[in-house]
Amino acid sequence: MKKIFLAIILGAVISLSFDGSPVKVGETVPDFEALDNTGNTWQLYDHLRSDYLVVYFYPAAFTGGCTAQACSYRDHMSEMALLNVSVIGVSGDEPQNLDMFKKQHNLNFTLLSDPEGKIAALFGVPMSEGGIIDREIDGKPYKLSRGVTTSRWTFVVDINRKLIYKNNNVDAANDSQAVYEFIQTHNRRKSCM
Repeated sequence: MKKIFLAIILGAVISLSFDGSPVKVGETVPDFEALDNTGNTWQLYDHLRSDYLVVYFYPAAFTGGCTAQACSYRDHMSEMALLNVSVIGVSGDEPQNLDMFKKQHNLNFTLLSDPEGKIAALFGVPMSEGGIIDREIDGKPYKLSRGVTTSRWTFVVDINRKLIYKNNNVDAANDSQAVYEFIQTHNRRKSCM
């Protein structure tokens, strides 16, 4: 009963804090949740343990630019960890597609499924219709569906849920490097204050 009551209260707080307009840099990011690549519920409130959380949106798993972007984050995770940074990738893909994508490319961070575009709307990321793509994975043909197709945008949220970075002109292969450099600079400015 307590859990139900807390869920109702939390839902009301989220509703009050998100009035339908996208969060802007300098504002607090409302709590949000989605299914992750394993099909479990992932909630922002439970995962803000790092100093920074990178939230990057990409159009579709198993496509060229999206794979380059994901692999770039994978390859920079050890440097990100030194700055106490966590990463999540968000797309309209179904959780099982994300799980295959994560395994296929040995991704070392969480992928979130946003088939209705609720998280994308929260951040103001443009969306278009989803679709189905045919891919061969480990020698087997698959039809991979996604509810919406989002634009490629990247954000950084600090440990206090404040949005501190927004890039709506992302270069897929170099996104992780741009974010890493931003966080390094941000840390230097913080230490000078």
